[in-house]
Amino acid sequence: MGGEDDYRFMAIEDAMASLNQKVNIIGVVVEMGMPKRSKGTDCFCTVKIVDQSHRSSGISVNVFAENMEKLPHVESAGDIIQFSHVVMKTHGQDVNAVFNKKFSSFAIFEGKYGEDFSPYQVSSNFRPRDQDKKFVKDLRKWLADSEIDKGMKEPLSLREIREGERVDLFCKILHICEVTKDEWIIFVWDGTDTPPVSVQTVLEDEMDNPLPLQLESLPLSRDILCTFPTVGTILRVIVDQGSEKLSLHLLKVGKWVRFLKIICEVQAGLWRGVLMPSTKLRYMPDADLLVSQRQRFYDERLSSKWERMPLSSFPWPSRITETDYEHVPVVTLMDVVTHSEVTAKFKCVVRVAAIVPWRAEDFCSPPGTYRTRLTLEDPTARIHAFVHAEDGEKFFEGYPPVDVLKRKRNKLLGIAESDDGNEINNAPRNPPWVQCCIKSYYLVKGDVWGSRRYRIFGTRLVT
Repeated sequence: MGGEDDYRFMAIEDAMASLNQKVNIIGVVVEMGMPKRSKGTDCFCTVKIVDQSHRSSGISVNVFAENMEKLPHVESAGDIIQFSHVVMKTHGQDVNAVFNKKFSSFAIFEGKYGEDFSPYQVSSNFRPRDQDKKFVKDLRKWLADSEIDKGMKEPLSLREIREGERVDLFCKILHICEVTKDEWIIFVWDGTDTPPVSVQTVLEDEMDNPLPLQLESLPLSRDILCTFPTVGTILRVIVDQGSEKLSLHLLKVGKWVRFLKIICEVQAGLWRGVLMPSTKLRYMPDADLLVSQRQRFYDERLSSKWERMPLSSFPWPSRITETDYEHVPVVTLMDVVTHSEVTAKFKCVVRVAAIVPWRAEDFCSPPGTYRTRLTLEDPTARIHAFVHAEDGEKFFEGYPPVDVLKRKRNKLLGIAESDDGNEINNAPRNPPWVQCCIKSYYLVKGDVWGSRRYRIFGTRLVT
């Protein structure tokens, strides 16, 4: 190859037939693998591209560089990348291209919506040519008229996830933070609710080892929480230990992204995702149909009088509780946590995940005064809420015998019972969805937000 031939771009279909040869290819980025370190000293990532000749599955290009910064930083799926002097190789039954840091080069251009023909990132040995503009222009025209995701498996919503499965998720990135040294969490959301899960913890342990209110060791600041949507689960996605934290440069707050092969797990009764080294991602444009569908679903939930209730509680929560405000619309626990005023009253549909003290005979301390703490959860948050004094008297309908209190507690917390009414020890608990009224208050006048607490009021446990 030499002169103009040295720069001739091959169609992906033709390049795949040119095994062990150096070729130049250009295509539309449809997937990005998470950057990681090779077994040697290099860093590498995989970029999957398609063009008019091979739009169904495309080709993967394995890119090697001295450090993370020199790898391609594709800003969005649908952007265009050109590779020069990559070598075609086989891996099992697949054909891919290998980028050699010594003699290969790349340049990345904006995709479907771009008007600029200058690349926004190039490798150090890239040399621009006059032909770049024509190839990029042709691909943009093709991309505008094509559906590159057509035939791809539909991603799941958060309401469809199952424990232990590797799934494709389509979510909006809300926040990324380092919760402890070298431990990162990505907060994602799609407007739907994760399904409720059974609670595996033992009630006797709640005093010394309480259920966490969130997966991160320290709660997020109020300023950050107030930027989050108040309807729909905000899923914590953990960056796997084997993933390089610098790969987080691929993730941009406010963008919709499609995670491919992410694992969903349950920890302490809370859903989490795990970003694996094998996870790939696609950025989705705001004009994508899936984006508008998810946003429309969220807007409908916000505007409805009752659809702030957890999706899994429909058509109506359990009747084991009644409130003094039956016709007041419900709000979510995230509405409660982020409310603009310290003191306020709310009605929510929640599950009671834990209680302290756990023994019914200890609910009153001192005798005659109720003093218990409930752990409430819905798809948006967990909080502690106290049942105290006269509010407790109403909640438990006076001062019934201990066996009646136990029965009420067991119904409320989803404690399994045998046919003869005895509790089944260590069985998973599935608390029902119940209505309750919550009021917020503060303990310290000089620190009203830091000392904010919650109490149950106007609610009766009628089972």
